[in-house]
Amino acid sequence: MSDVIQLLPDAVANQIAAGEVIQRPASVLKELVENAIDAGAQFIQIVIKDAGRTLIQVTDNGKGMSETDARMSFERHATSKIRDAADIFSLRTMGFRGEALASIAAVAQVEMRTRRAEDELGTMIEIAGTRVFRQEAVQCEKGTTFQVKNLFFNVPARRRFLKSDNVEKSHILNEFYRIALVNNEVEFSLYDGDEELYRLPSSNIKVRIDNIFGKNQKKKIQQQLLPVETQTGLVNIYGFTGRPEFAQKSANQYFFVNNRYMRHPYFHKAVMMAYHQMIQPTDNPSYFIYLEVDPQTIDINIHPTKTEIKFENEQAIWSILNATVKESLGKFNVVPSIDFDQEGAVDIPIVTNPENVRPPQTNFNPSYNPFNSSSYKRPSFDWEKLYGGFENEKPKTGITDFEIEPEQETDELPAQEFVTVEPVFQEEPQQQEMQLGDAQSANFQFKNRYIITGVKSGMLLIDQHRAHIRILFEEFLLGMKQHKTPSQQLLFPESLQLNTEEKLWFAQIEESLRSVGFDFENESSENVMVNGVPSHFHSQTVVPLLHNLLENARHSATDSADSIHEMIALSLAEASALKSGQTLSAAEMSDLIDRLFACSDPNRTPDGKTITVILSQDEIAGRFR
Repeated sequence: MSDVIQLLPDAVANQIAAGEVIQRPASVLKELVENAIDAGAQFIQIVIKDAGRTLIQVTDNGKGMSETDARMSFERHATSKIRDAADIFSLRTMGFRGEALASIAAVAQVEMRTRRAEDELGTMIEIAGTRVFRQEAVQCEKGTTFQVKNLFFNVPARRRFLKSDNVEKSHILNEFYRIALVNNEVEFSLYDGDEELYRLPSSNIKVRIDNIFGKNQKKKIQQQLLPVETQTGLVNIYGFTGRPEFAQKSANQYFFVNNRYMRHPYFHKAVMMAYHQMIQPTDNPSYFIYLEVDPQTIDINIHPTKTEIKFENEQAIWSILNATVKESLGKFNVVPSIDFDQEGAVDIPIVTNPENVRPPQTNFNPSYNPFNSSSYKRPSFDWEKLYGGFENEKPKTGITDFEIEPEQETDELPAQEFVTVEPVFQEEPQQQEMQLGDAQSANFQFKNRYIITGVKSGMLLIDQHRAHIRILFEEFLLGMKQHKTPSQQLLFPESLQLNTEEKLWFAQIEESLRSVGFDFENESSENVMVNGVPSHFHSQTVVPLLHNLLENARHSATDSADSIHEMIALSLAEASALKSGQTLSAAEMSDLIDRLFACSDPNRTPDGKTITVILSQDEIAGRFR
């Protein structure tokens, strides 16, 4: 029997390695820009086309490479960052594996031009699918330029699994943010085709944060951040954390260690616990926190993406981080101060001469006897005058005497007309028999939050807020399908400012928003005027709602179109639904119940929360035993 184990060809091995290192266009961008930073570049220009599918170009003014180094850089495990295994635990560079360029060249068409400052001519290499097609001397600027074209051209399955342009562009922006935030001394520019998305000059960290995330915001992000800083023997911590009043569902949260972005849920919990009882459970604060530790106390060689990092002193750093954030929140007095309203207050004069102040005097009658009834006599009053003229007054209802007929007395009870609601509860058979009748349909509001009504099998409790969410959710969904949702025009149109990433998602959901009643006018690519809103929409926070919708669209980008429509309908329903604590009339309660039981599922909200609860007659009777 012949041997069956054999070495894989280099081309196949490189494609396998590329599957871990190069997952999407954003991975290419990350590797190329990190190489530029390790080369000492002070200016980096990035150009993408078709969300990186067609072209990713990275140009830097770093040290460049010699002819030999340029050719060796595309070999597997070829690197200038380390010499032996011990160097992994003293790394200060971004890369060290020596797999990035080999992996990129295995799945794309790559052209590289590079020149060192001391060389008169540079080197140009063309390589595709690990095969070198051309290498020659060329005239070029100092530094290196990479052009990565037609990513996954030789791996069609990988190319088909790429998401939409908006999703891939969002991943590219996220990688760009992570690199730009930690390299604030480097000047960056990012182009999408011919459109300049970002130009970030060299600056301090706070200005860099504002240049990235403060664009088109009414209140600069610099005013929303508090500095955090501490120095210990284990770790140095610096950066910024957000004020509690600016916390929101979607927040910018970044951890960096030794100038490298990382994900760390354990440290995230340390920050969140510092905000305990300061923010709503559903909100999140923004933070940009930088840690500096001894490289020998961390292990970054966990995953090829190098975003998972192990810490030797993890628990101690957790405590220091938590205390540092708490100290920052306390030091800058984030607790709202008491503001006394002086309008309408009594004007208390200021005493100018305290010598003239005399205590108040009291007088009393020492001979007064409260038990002597003769000392007090109640004044007489003719109470009958209060009822004078009542008998002569006519009712002001507009109904004459002959229009009012006396009710006929009878011992028989009126017949009941039952309307069967099938089904109301699918879980219990006895609840499927719930019927609303005239004699049982008296509705009551409890705590201005719940509606209580009688049913055949007992007593029904309805959460009015959740019931209205279910009703509006189905109405908005129907409107998106039929494009017939009425719109109400705003007296004063509101301006919606879009940042670079939000423009991607607005283009994706704009048509759906118009179909539910929004009326937009595009003044520019970054400014949209909101002229109309859905007729059901009563909230005054139109712009924050739209920003929230765009954030939800980003998280739902990989979902189907129907799921995105459901996300939009649910967000609008939650914003438009009547709130708990709102008083309802008998007619409003009756209308709400009728519309609820006309829904496809009257028992649950679209996100699975309970709307109705029934107390059976036996359960109620058991309470009195």
